[in-house]
Amino acid sequence: MTLTDTIGYLAATLTTAAFVPQALLTLRTRDVSGISLGMYAVFTAGVAMWLAYGIAIGEWPIIAANTATLALAATILGLKVSIERQRRRDDGA
Repeated sequence: MTLTDTIGYLAATLTTAAFVPQALLTLRTRDVSGISLGMYAVFTAGVAMWLAYGIAIGEWPIIAANTATLALAATILGLKVSIERQRRRDDGA
């Protein structure tokens, strides 16, 4: 493995790991009040595009990092949408 590959894998690990605490906290507390729907929607779409790019050029650090980050970001986004939808239903009932 080259130094460039090592840097890529380290960067991928760190940026992906940064989402783990938020995802765990959101799953545990189900508190999504401080999460911006617009930001997470755009971010999740961007991560999906990075994943597509990584696949297109065959770069495993990009593929691995963005697969994991997409799963975490999509989980948070999905919770935000479902919890907010439920809250609106409960408020309207």
